[in-house]
Amino acid sequence: MKDTLKPGIRYEHRFLVPSSKTVPALYPEAEEFLAMPEVFATGFLVGFLEWACIKCINPHIDWPAEQTVGTHINVSHQAATPPGLEVTALVELVEVDGRKLVFQVEAHDGVEVISKGRHERFIINREKFEAKIGEKMRRSDT
Repeated sequence: MKDTLKPGIRYEHRFLVPSSKTVPALYPEAEEFLAMPEVFATGFLVGFLEWACIKCINPHIDWPAEQTVGTHINVSHQAATPPGLEVTALVELVEVDGRKLVFQVEAHDGVEVISKGRHERFIINREKFEAKIGEKMRRSDT
């Protein structure tokens, strides 16, 4: 963690929504999803917001040895976005509590606000994290 990691850091991230990020593409194994409208899927919206938060703080941590993982998300998905529209995430780091980071997030599609809420991430040491995952995999084999 660098000294520059402080509340108030903001980032704007843009993404052109392709068909591959719509509801039918979320779980192509699920016929229920395949039957749904082709609009930006909530699952992909959450990933897009996480991506924006990661890009927001990566210059302020020792990337890639330090990384962040999502630990909590509380966002609305209040409007549908068809493929071909560009979505913009506006994120702000509002709290730093040790290795816990809290962001205020919002997204719009050029027509209307599509999402608002909060997202929490936790700073990890990649090497230690992977060791814990390896241990979990070994335990699951027994």
